[in-house]
Amino acid sequence: MLSFQPSVTLEKTLKKLQAALVNAASGLGSLSEGEAHYLNRCALISNVGASTRIENALLTDAEVEWVDTTLSVDGRTTAFEQHKDFILDKLSKDRERSVEEVVGCREVLATIYAQARDFIPLTEMVIRGLHHDLLKFYPQASPYAGAYKTTSNRVISKNHATGEVRTVLDPAAPGIATETAMADLVAWYNANRNESPWPLLAATEFVFRFLAIHPFQDGNGRIGRALFLLALLQSDDEHLAAVMPYVALDRRIEQNRAKYYAVLHEVSQGTFQADPTRYRYEPLARFFLKMLEDALRDVEHTRARYVRLQKLSETASAVLQSFKSRPEQRLQVNDIVSATQLPRRTVQYALKTLTDQGFLQRLGQGAGVRYQLVF
Repeated sequence: MLSFQPSVTLEKTLKKLQAALVNAASGLGSLSEGEAHYLNRCALISNVGASTRIENALLTDAEVEWVDTTLSVDGRTTAFEQHKDFILDKLSKDRERSVEEVVGCREVLATIYAQARDFIPLTEMVIRGLHHDLLKFYPQASPYAGAYKTTSNRVISKNHATGEVRTVLDPAAPGIATETAMADLVAWYNANRNESPWPLLAATEFVFRFLAIHPFQDGNGRIGRALFLLALLQSDDEHLAAVMPYVALDRRIEQNRAKYYAVLHEVSQGTFQADPTRYRYEPLARFFLKMLEDALRDVEHTRARYVRLQKLSETASAVLQSFKSRPEQRLQVNDIVSATQLPRRTVQYALKTLTDQGFLQRLGQGAGVRYQLVF
């Protein structure tokens, strides 16, 4: 059973969310194969970009999409080593760590989308395998990728103006404390993931307990958010499980990053507890509920964007592709004329169409105007 009981107010909000899930699942029930692929890819890219940026990576969603396209030519994420120099030449070598984080996160989330139901019951081996995949493109992490921490990984923040150092999280100690806590957590999850009528609450407790343990030397935040997605996809609630492949939840969390960290701290006051009933889960449940409500509304915007994309003319599509191949650049009209070999007037008309449709952003005025891809 859950380690907490939701308040009456929270239960009312959960019922409202459930109605929204039923409605969303009904609307998504007749997706064409092309639209379903587009929505899932948009969710993947948005979640990868947001989850890595929460941890201070630097790639935009447009750049993440370009990386995904580059690595999907042969359908295998393991192609990264073959394409690494090309990707870094495009996105600049000073962002190598960000690229490695993006590629690892992409592999983990793609695995979860494709195999969530295969990981029932969940095992520590699966969690450790996901962590290994998260870090396998970062050579410096090879000694600890997929292994529980061997040294303390207390999370601290420092106010550079005052020099004040504050402990954000004092997690489980390495060794037997972490190993016991993870074994208990996985056993609890498998026994209770569908015991509550509210899957979101079980996922909230599961992920917070994981984050409080902080079992790995690095990558706990990214794996924690991936496990939250996994828990929702594994739910026996058919409406929730049907909707989650198309929901960019981490994008909403990124937009509320300060609140996210404040709520995480509120639940535990920054200290690991061997007794999970001592945490105050409800603030985090309310936060995740709000993020999911907002992310559900985003799906309709993405569907509308898909419709607009299908209606683009051949020339507008060619102009848009010239931006997708150079996501790191802000392009002028002459750049696009050179790339597409289209007449200048045709390019200008396509740019207006793409800007009006929300695919591009216009920056500046007059001769200095540039255009930037909007994901």
